[in-house]
Amino acid sequence: MLMAHPTVLRNLVERYETLRAVVDEGHADGSDRAEGADPLVRQQLQDTMYTLCVSTGTREIGAALAAARRHIDTIAAGALDADPARDVSAA
Repeated sequence: MLMAHPTVLRNLVERYETLRAVVDEGHADGSDRAEGADPLVRQQLQDTMYTLCVSTGTREIGAALAAARRHIDTIAAGALDADPARDVSAA
């Protein structure tokens, strides 16, 4: 399966977290979080959730976030392994 570039995924995760925080703000009483939010913010959140799911080949936001973070971490770990400047055994 094709996976989005880690930078794209990182940006989507950050955007999701920011929009989710805006929607959740002021709704600590357990009421419907999205109901009082600006419709534009709600739509941006829905669009970001959809894009994350499509980009990770998942159907639910929890699975999409987990897959995105796993892919970002895997690529980051591989980049560290491939960087000869970080190889302390070469000295």
